Amino acid sequence: MAGVQVQLIPAPVQGALDAAEEAVDLLLDSGRAPGDVLVITTGEPHPWATHELSFGEASYWALHAAADDVFYTDAAVADRAGARPVVVVAVNGGPEPVTASALAVARTKATTLLIVCGDPQRINSVTATGV
Repeated sequence: MAGVQVQLIPAPVQGALDAAEEAVDLLLDSGRAPGDVLVITTGEPHPWATHELSFGEASYWALHAAADDVFYTDAAVADRAGARPVVVVAVNGGPEPVTASALAVARTKATTLLIVCGDPQRINSVTATGV
């Protein structure tokens, strides 16, 4: 985690996924490669993840291994994802232990930048050190 920049984007729970999408768009617009970005959701899964999982787990994780596009995953299985330069966490609901776990996993997966989108009070209440 040393050397990883952390950014907090304040957003209400219902707006956290939209804030994460905007962050991803800005990253891509600034020249970041899509395969550099991992997005983790704590509540409802991202529609992309839901769609891709409809083709089966093997196909879904093969997309992650290919690392040629932004990869979206749920907090419950985020630990299966490999490290990426940028990890974006959408704190879009879910129980507090899931949020705490997602943030802990995100810290281990991000090699350059960790962006957390959500309610700062909720985020800081589930992390010992805050974001």
